[in-house]
Amino acid sequence: MKKAIWNGTIIAESDETINIEGNHYFPPSALNQTFLEENMTHTVCPWKGTASYFDVVVAGERNKDAAWFYPETSELAKNIKGYVAFWKGVKIE
Repeated sequence: MKKAIWNGTIIAESDETINIEGNHYFPPSALNQTFLEENMTHTVCPWKGTASYFDVVVAGERNKDAAWFYPETSELAKNIKGYVAFWKGVKIE
């Protein structure tokens, strides 16, 4: 079971993450949406597609762009469509 934890709070929890390039992508059903706020940030991965970002917000503290996902993916990355990965101090245990 993998957990994404920030500021002492579990943001996501699943035993069905997909590990790509060292990042655990959590299925949408594993997310606690209470702590995620979608923002306007986007980046492009040459082989996965255009990523969208969430701020992680816990106990009034904001971790900008700490989670990302691909709402649409290339054919190569279709298995992570809609899955969410974390960084910027979010611990995966």
